[in-house]
Amino acid sequence: MSIYQQVLSFIREPRAQEFEALALAVFRRQFDTVPAYRAYCVMLGVSPASVRSAAEAPAVSTVAFKYAELWPPAVAQEGRGRVFLTSGTTAGRERRGRHLVPELGIYRASAMAHLRRMLFADRPEIAVLSLHPTAQRMPESSLGQMISWAIEEFATAGSCCVADRGGVDLDAARRFLRQAERNGTAVCLMGTTAAFSALFEELRSRAERFSLSSGSRIMDTGGSKGQALPLSAEQMHAEARNLLGIAEERVINEYGMTELCSQLYDVTALNRSGAAPARSTRSKACPPWMRPFVRDPVTLKPLAEGGVGLVSFFDLANVGSVAAVITEDLGFIENGLVSVLGRAQAADPRGCALGIAEFERAGAAGMPSPSLAAR
Repeated sequence: MSIYQQVLSFIREPRAQEFEALALAVFRRQFDTVPAYRAYCVMLGVSPASVRSAAEAPAVSTVAFKYAELWPPAVAQEGRGRVFLTSGTTAGRERRGRHLVPELGIYRASAMAHLRRMLFADRPEIAVLSLHPTAQRMPESSLGQMISWAIEEFATAGSCCVADRGGVDLDAARRFLRQAERNGTAVCLMGTTAAFSALFEELRSRAERFSLSSGSRIMDTGGSKGQALPLSAEQMHAEARNLLGIAEERVINEYGMTELCSQLYDVTALNRSGAAPARSTRSKACPPWMRPFVRDPVTLKPLAEGGVGLVSFFDLANVGSVAAVITEDLGFIENGLVSVLGRAQAADPRGCALGIAEFERAGAAGMPSPSLAAR
């Protein structure tokens, strides 16, 4: 089987004992076929011969996706897959990151399998109200693509999207919710935190609230862009309960990003058994084909369980680009679950920032990969 077929087979039937061997095969493939990543590894003095586990594969910062093409050139030349863009502007340091996903089937398999387990295990079909544009309305959005697939796989007739590039049609959302309440229809609302904040503000301004069916739920994908005062997780839970009648354990935050083809979700009574962790910060579960690590912000070495550092992942579903990715978020791991504490505020160009600087210099010079001389 090709490396793509091997990863797809693993997603469909995960075998924990085979993860490391497949991860090393993916790393070797990416070292050989992705020039920018190979140059970065060489700069660090790392090669397939020296990497013995997924934890040792050099992790590329999400910021690097703004400055380098982190995928095999042959894939782009063949016109395979689709390029997804991060949110933001296209100019200067705020240029948008790009992630070419060669095999959309792997992205779909990863996204839908874990979504089914974490949000729809108790209800394979439900009415979906999307507060974010679908792929048809925003094809460059990886979230839009994921929501389109979710509608295809889980949504009942009458489900709809009430958002486009211009924003959310709040009147249409209210009409949908009013009809669902009248019919006793369970609803799954999907959108960014900013979209939910706008909906909640509209409902409060109209002194309007709903009591949706007990099977209703929310997939909140985060993102505070456009909010004067970002909605906290606690506020999100309270507003969902007070304005929509949706219980806290059915408000599930999704942690994902354009640079990764797999996502994490809150662990609550909706998707797990046993007692909830005794902490204020919710834990999030990775799918079996994604391995989380927390790294020291300076050395980038993996920390022991419970240590606070930069959250990173080895995502097999990223087989077509770079699987080892490090985020800008601080967090810790406990019992295999990830707790995200918030965005790191790095003041010195150390650790991960050194790698970012390499890709930034390469991009500014119009080079396809990091310059070894820049080191």
